Amino acid sequence: MSGEEIVYKPIGVIRTPFKSPLGVPIQPSAGRGIKGLVEVFPEYSEGLKDLEGFSHIILVYHFHLIKKFSLKVIPYMDNESRGVFATRAPARPNPIGISIVKLTGIEGNRLYVEDVDIVDGTPLLDIKPYVPDFDHRPDARIGWLEKRVKKLKSTRDDGRFIKKVKYCKSPRFFHHSLK
Repeated sequence: MSGEEIVYKPIGVIRTPFKSPLGVPIQPSAGRGIKGLVEVFPEYSEGLKDLEGFSHIILVYHFHLIKKFSLKVIPYMDNESRGVFATRAPARPNPIGISIVKLTGIEGNRLYVEDVDIVDGTPLLDIKPYVPDFDHRPDARIGWLEKRVKKLKSTRDDGRFIKKVKYCKSPRFFHHSLK
């Protein structure tokens, strides 16, 4: 199975006020109150049934603006090179991101969310309900971040992982504005 290609098809697009990675909060908890919109493509909207009962959801998405990956990176909130799997850096072998966001409303195939840390136009791969009893680990250790996690609220994306690309205006991804 090594080297086998795996292909995912986006199920929607994430809309946010951030037109480029520069200045984006680096984690959802640092983006408190920042609103976004998740537009699920119509062919997947039936899968949203019963989601309105959850206060928070996990968005799984593709980091579409990153540079080539490296197995060692200098992550946000640090000046030291770290193994990419010990970081949340977007430049990874499989550029997949996750964010836990607050679900504030659903209208058809549109999910209104808060606490976003995602660039506008990001392809959505999946949505999962956040369930504290499943996802919270009170005995978790946070490794090298222990001494740096207090920098989170003041740290923003400085562009270190993005490609030099033009902002794509594909109609499939950019035809709705935020409410």
